[in-house]
Formats: sequence, C-alpha cells, structure tokens
Amino acid sequence: MHRRSVLSLAGATLATPMLVRAADSPTELRLDYATYSPVSLVLKKFGWLDEDLKRDGIAVKWVFSAGSNRALEYLNANSIDIGSSAGLAALLAKANGNPIRTPYIFSRPEWTALVVPKDSPIKTLADLEGKKVAATKGTDPYLFLLRALQTVKLHRSDIEHVGLQHADGRAALEQGRVDAWAGLDPMMAASELDAGSRLLYRNVAFNTYGFLNVREDFLAGQPALVKRVIAAYERARLWTMANTSEAARILSEEAKVSLQVALLQLKLRTDLSQPQPSTEHIKALQAAAPILLEEQLVKPGTDLVKTVEALVDTRFAQGLIKT
Repeated sequence: MHRRSVLSLAGATLATPMLVRAADSPTELRLDYATYSPVSLVLKKFGWLDEDLKRDGIAVKWVFSAGSNRALEYLNANSIDIGSSAGLAALLAKANGNPIRTPYIFSRPEWTALVVPKDSPIKTLADLEGKKVAATKGTDPYLFLLRALQTVKLHRSDIEHVGLQHADGRAALEQGRVDAWAGLDPMMAASELDAGSRLLYRNVAFNTYGFLNVREDFLAGQPALVKRVIAAYERARLWTMANTSEAARILSEEAKVSLQVALLQLKLRTDLSQPQPSTEHIKALQAAAPILLEEQLVKPGTDLVKTVEALVDTRFAQGLIKT
C-alpha cells in the first residue's frame, strides 16, 4: 500500500459532507479497543473517529477489552455498541443468545497456540492428558485448545482446565502453576521472546478471524453511524499496512511489550488484507462449529449453520472496503 494512496483516502474521508445528526441519534458511541486488534489501537491513538463524530455532537467512549469474552459480555450487557472478538467466540455467543451481527473483519490472525515452559517435558498434544492447562473460556484460545485436543482424541474432561484471563494464564505458565497455556498475542509472543516459552502446537486454520461485532438493535437503528465506524477502521487498517513499524510502536506502548514482540505479532502473525465478510468466513465458521456441540457449549440441537448465516453480514460493508 503506497503512502500516496493512504493520504488520498484520508483526504476523501475529511472531504465527506458532514452528516446532520437526527433527533434519535445517540450522543455517544461506545466502542472497544484491544491489544489483539492492533488496528483498533491505531484508530484510538489518532482519534480519527472521534474527530469525525465530534462534528455531529457524538462523543466516542473507548472501552478496553482484555479478551473476546469481555468484549462479548459488554455487548450482551449493552455496555458497548461495537466490540471485537474472535469469530468462533462470536458464534458461541450468538448461539447462546447474544444479539450481535458481524459486518467487518478486523484481521486474519494467528494469535493463539498452545504454549509450554521452555524446559517442559511435554512434547506432544497427547502429553497434555491429565495436565493443568490455562485458557480463558469464551475465547479463541479456549476453543483452539478444544479443537487441538480433539486431533489426538482427547476432550475437555481429559485435562484439568484452569480458567484464567489471558494475562493471568501467561503468569501462571511462567511461574510453573500450570503445565500449558492457550496463549494470545501479544502476551504469547512476549512469553516466547522474554521467557523462552515454547509453542507446543500451532495450527493457523484453527485460529478464527477477528470479528468486529455490532449489537443487532444498534446496527438496525444506526446504520449510517456503523458505516462511519467501518470507514474509520478502513483508514486505520490501510495506515497500519503502510506503516507497520509505526503501528508496532503503538501496540508496544499500549500492551507494554517490547517493540520486538509487537513486530512479531504484527508482521508475522497478522493479515489485514481481507476485511470484507464473505462466504470464506461463513465456511470457516461452519467447519469449526461442530466443536461447540461436541463439547456441549451450546444447547443440543442448535442449528449452527443458520446461526453462522445470521451472524456474518456479507453485504453491509460493501462499497466501504478499500483495496
């Protein structure tokens, strides 16, 4: 992506006529940001969305999400309007009644893997049987763990699951309180580089996409406002692709990790090239969905094929995505 193209996009954004705020428009937009979504950090840092909406008397309230589970909890509780999560975590939430829809993909990451200490005797997935494994329920790392175990015919009951938020899982691993951890970047990259932790099992196909989720009532009631959010995300995405080192510095500062860790996450484990929800994302979720039924994470008989179709909105962002 050339800098000239990014500047042209920025100019086009600024040149867009100001929208008059309707009587029923909100005075505040509640939006999350997360270290697992570097583009959200860029958007928050530069304040592009804040500046755009301020012209219409709409303030932006930024809320930090420590993991997909937190973002989805906030959405379900109507504490935020738009929040970022992993795709499979969003599907799990949707199947269990969280009224959300996904009109935008913020990344295609490899943000999770199974991690063990550098001197661990554990060499294979089968060695995890009976071991303590930390993972945050309702997140991609937790679902990644279940799918990984399934490849060696193990289930959730075959390990001792220790439910910890991501940062606490890393600490437990490095302190020897658990045998393995279903990690999440940038904390996983930091554990690798700073503590010598070892990735026991990687599978990029088991990492689901980064979903930008919107409460259904908000999407239906404020479609123009959601489109402005997506346009701002697009500006931040293109800037991040054109300025990866600078974006890594922003991630480094926000996540309090080294620049080397941030560069590992952004350059080697984050693909920002496919923001338009499509049949690719629908098929990927439908392929992953059976684990939710097999591990009894949703009600028996839940039609997950239809739930995926109700979650992924392949039309809303058309015309807003820049190449």
